[in-house]
Amino acid sequence: MRAWSDRVRREGERIALVPTMGYFHEGHLALMRRAKELADKVVVSLFVNPIQFGPQEDLAAYPRDLNRDARLAEETGVDVLFVPQVEEMYPPGFQTFVEVTELSKPLCGAKRPGHFRGVATVVLKLFNIVRPHLAVFGLKDYQQYLVIKRLVKDLNLEVEIVGHPIVREEDGLAMSSRNTYLSPEERRSATCLYKALLLARERVREGVREAPKLVEELSRFILSHPHTKIDYISFVDPEDLSPVEEISKPTLLALAVFVGRARLIDNMILEPNK
Repeated sequence: MRAWSDRVRREGERIALVPTMGYFHEGHLALMRRAKELADKVVVSLFVNPIQFGPQEDLAAYPRDLNRDARLAEETGVDVLFVPQVEEMYPPGFQTFVEVTELSKPLCGAKRPGHFRGVATVVLKLFNIVRPHLAVFGLKDYQQYLVIKRLVKDLNLEVEIVGHPIVREEDGLAMSSRNTYLSPEERRSATCLYKALLLARERVREGVREAPKLVEELSRFILSHPHTKIDYISFVDPEDLSPVEEISKPTLLALAVFVGRARLIDNMILEPNK
């Protein structure tokens, strides 16, 4: 991988990286297409990263289909599908980790201890191996996007981080590999995340500004759908993820909801003056 990247760089071409955990859907393919627009060569990494999963999480069950992924990447015009093995990424005795301390604390960081340490560590390793000029990340994982941007800034990495808007199904559900866990009835309930975001946007436009009041209303709405359990509903500053009590400027509404056994996340930036 590194030899290929060195050769491409010597030839003066730009490399874009799309880091993934595989089981591609249209959201992944959109990131790949955006990468093709921005660079001469596109590398997609496929690695189900064990150190970002907690002990009770779905590492073993995470969906995998390498042959299908390889076909989809090729059809999308990806130049390299980089599929390292766990033993290559974390050799015996591995003990070095990277942590973005403050941005990793709220939201998913509070609910999934160690998750963003695992994300930051593997992404830095991928940057060092692939040596991309830019990397494309989906904004469904908004906190991850901020963590990676901070990592790049703090460690003086020469990688441009590009955020890509959330890609949704026709009914609004944010595309995710974990959607495959949903039964047909759970799949219908899962649309409550996007509907809750739209409800919040409408309420803010109507003049409701108190975050606790909105949390209460959104909680009732989400729990009115079967198979749902709220992990968090948070209104935060979109730059530093600090809590927002009064929505007086652009505010990120971030949701994490269990639908059946699938933990789904979604978000939207609410603009009070639009």
